[in-house]
Amino acid sequence: MTAIEPNWIASLAFAAFATGCALAVLILAGMFPLRARPDAARSRLALLLVAGNALLLILLLAGTGFYGFTELRWTTLIVVGGLVVLFAPGLFEALPAGLRDGRAGLIVLAGVQALGLAVLAKVGGLAWTNLPWVNLS
Repeated sequence: MTAIEPNWIASLAFAAFATGCALAVLILAGMFPLRARPDAARSRLALLLVAGNALLLILLLAGTGFYGFTELRWTTLIVVGGLVVLFAPGLFEALPAGLRDGRAGLIVLAGVQALGLAVLAKVGGLAWTNLPWVNLS
């Protein structure tokens, strides 16, 4: 495995983060345009949840991309990212309708994204020290 990707643990972590991002994109895509949201997500609270989830998704996408860029080979980044994009819609379809189209799903999604950001900060925090322009000493 080291001949393909020497940092296979980072490859698995990137796959998990990218899968979370892809599922979040698919769930949030169903909430836009805002006037066409599902009936279960038409309250003011749901509007705040959509906005908060969109912000968390932007942060998670940027962090995941940065983590993959700093920790993986380009070939691994492309292959793993492609596999995630290929199989994430199947995972999305396997979710219950309440998690895809309602407030409960938006609340769970916010929690999952916040947890993902916390884990990414813990795991990927070491990647910041590998950058040539960062001097932490």
